[in-house]
Amino acid sequence: MSAPTLDPTTPPTDHVTRPDQYQGGARVWVFCAGSWRPGVVLGSSVTAASVRYRPTNGNGTAVDTVLAQNIVPRHDDDLHLDGSIPGHSDPDRHLQSQPRAGSNEALPRRA
Repeated sequence: MSAPTLDPTTPPTDHVTRPDQYQGGARVWVFCAGSWRPGVVLGSSVTAASVRYRPTNGNGTAVDTVLAQNIVPRHDDDLHLDGSIPGHSDPDRHLQSQPRAGSNEALPRRA
């Protein structure tokens, strides 16, 4: 997996993609603590994206909010993040099927 060579402190304006252009689950590179790390978009707005990324070379992940200049598309697979790789799954996938807190979806129905 090859990290980008872009310097986010001086991003070329023609290469910066607005964070809201990334869909949830999009594979991205995240610039954090001086290096580019593989990540996955959890959600986004016009100004920032919430991402789950690997802050080290280990299995652990972190979640953070990043600005447009600190995120670029990623095309390589990451064994710890990408749920589409056989034998691996997205650790946040179960959250998508859970009922929302405070909703009636969690209550049993009367017969």
